[in-house]
Amino acid sequence: MRVERPWGWFEELLEAPGYKIKRLLVRSNRQLSLQRHQHRSESWTVVSGEGMLLCDETWTTALPGVMLTIPKKSIHRAQGGAQDLVILEVQHGEVLQEDDIERLQDDYGRVIT
Repeated sequence: MRVERPWGWFEELLEAPGYKIKRLLVRSNRQLSLQRHQHRSESWTVVSGEGMLLCDETWTTALPGVMLTIPKKSIHRAQGGAQDLVILEVQHGEVLQEDDIERLQDDYGRVIT
């Protein structure tokens, strides 16, 4: 099921104990919240499009085939560039719910926790 967000959408592809796999689409010139997670790590693989990926203080150009590992508690975000950015996200951890998002900055006025 696709879940719409102000920056694009995500859909859960698979979930089992200890991991979850999602597909995210970040629309061009939009971005995810600047965020971190207390209970999970994530791995992002860029499938299509272009943009930028941030993990802690390092920006990486997002092009097809680029992979990024995001450890627990790392500050991160994804930005769409001139094209929509599609990412496969693999979450690892004991807690994989959406409420494990601590938003540090958000362009869309969502609650900062």
